[in-house]
Amino acid sequence: MSSGVEAEIALDAAVIASLGANRLLGAGAGAAAHGAAAFAALAEKKAGARAEALADLERYERALREAVDRNARIRALRDTVHAAAREHAGQVSLPVPEELDLTGVAHDEVVTWCAAVDTALDEAEAALSARLAELMTEQVSAEAGAGVSVPRDRAADLARVLARLLPDAAEADRIRVREAAEHVAAAASDGEAEALLSEVRLRVQQANQRTREERARLRLWAEEQEALAQAEAERRYVLESITRAFEDLGYQVDTGFETRAAVDGNLVLTRGEWPDQAVRMRLEDGTLRAKMLRTRPLESEDDRRRDAERERQWCDEFEAAQARLAAEGLGMAVTWRLEPGAEELPVTEESGQQARRKQHKPKERRLEY
Repeated sequence: MSSGVEAEIALDAAVIASLGANRLLGAGAGAAAHGAAAFAALAEKKAGARAEALADLERYERALREAVDRNARIRALRDTVHAAAREHAGQVSLPVPEELDLTGVAHDEVVTWCAAVDTALDEAEAALSARLAELMTEQVSAEAGAGVSVPRDRAADLARVLARLLPDAAEADRIRVREAAEHVAAAASDGEAEALLSEVRLRVQQANQRTREERARLRLWAEEQEALAQAEAERRYVLESITRAFEDLGYQVDTGFETRAAVDGNLVLTRGEWPDQAVRMRLEDGTLRAKMLRTRPLESEDDRRRDAERERQWCDEFEAAQARLAAEGLGMAVTWRLEPGAEELPVTEESGQQARRKQHKPKERRLEY
């Protein structure tokens, strides 16, 4: 190792899957158990057992993601029903499937629920579309003209076409469909009504296409947010794992995980027996960069000698930390290093001011970044 190092960070598949499942579960007990099984198999060098445990964990995570997607669909459908009820003065009241509580739920239970709720959602959506079509048909028929009765067959045909309109179509699209439906209801003859019904079909098709595009856009946005959340969970796992590893080796790690250092990926490592040295680490885009530095300018040859000793100590302990982190599913492949003593340790920008302050307050010392 070296006093200056750059390493690419690679998380084990079990870590990645565990982090994703933990976030989806909230509490994370189930995913933690699956991840522990995968790591235990790895530690015991049981390749077959590890592969099986990892496959089980990944299946579990995928099932949870499917359940989260269904829960989102349920919420969206419930919102649509409530909006329709408000618009139609309570004339819309349809049952909507209940969301699945993911806390402590088993893989098989999740899979079974997803299959069942897909059917329930399709049926609920179709029922809502049919009910909204009935209401629109009644309204446009009533408004067709005073004392004019819309033929029953024509109203039935109109309701059948309107039932194809997706219930979450945008308000502007519903208005366009309704306008075309009004012309059908007011047609002077059945032949004219049949011709005008084609325009209703076309507008329903166009509305549904735009609705599906909007659904796809929202799904893509949700996937992007999920990817960002996963990346943040992985970054925090790396920072927390590094902190634990070096604290176990006797370092003080300045993070707090509520401060700016945690936000921008900076860590500062110090030791009680190092009055003038520290290690600055930065995690960025999957790369960890670490560099030993001085907190005040060199003053003697003894300072140089102590720097070299600290550098060698740091190199040995970095390798020890690598081994600890590997056991936690965090690999560090070194891509660059600077050997101990190859260069004079850099001094922090604040060290000059720090040294001047020490002349007036010799017993006070503070490391600043």
